[in-house]
Amino acid sequence: MIARLRGMLAGRDGTDVIVDVNGVGYEVVCSLFTLAALPPDGETVTLRIYTQALESKITLYGFLGADERALFDLLITVKNVGPSTAIGILSGGHAPRDIAELIARGEVARLVKIKGVGKKTAEMLVVELREKCEMLLLTLAAGAPRTTTTAPPPRTSRGPLLDDVASALAQMGWRPAEVEKVVAELTIDDGATVEGLLRQALRAMPR
Repeated sequence: MIARLRGMLAGRDGTDVIVDVNGVGYEVVCSLFTLAALPPDGETVTLRIYTQALESKITLYGFLGADERALFDLLITVKNVGPSTAIGILSGGHAPRDIAELIARGEVARLVKIKGVGKKTAEMLVVELREKCEMLLLTLAAGAPRTTTTAPPPRTSRGPLLDDVASALAQMGWRPAEVEKVVAELTIDDGATVEGLLRQALRAMPR
């Protein structure tokens, strides 16, 4: 099973690209999101690979980023969402994290605006993946470097748990004013965790 390819980008045809690895050309299907981020032909590229092996053919799906691959792996667990449908969803004009946020927040009305996503599919995505996408966002936020474009909310006397939640939301790209408003409304019960509070905050974020 192929899990990773590193080689020269030898060409592209629609959503298919050819990666030349030591003289062997591998045809890989990519989302429009990954295609837009690929280097020019002739340069080296590394793709995370999902291999679909059927009786009639083997198809390779490639991803530049770990976040897109992680969301793809979640999408294909949903009934009637195969690899090609998942690639279509990831090609719908939203970044993987944005799609994960729509699912985590139950945004069925906005999910159906993605090409190829009907109301039933959107509802299934929310029902089956809501909590998983919340955890994915939490994982991505924990591993994401702080940026200078979105300053984290200032530390206050609200307590370390809420400070950590505010910091995670800021790293996801939420505006400081939105973060402060939602975090201020969170209630810390006995046994509260950052993960649980972050789930509450994501559900309360403005749509």
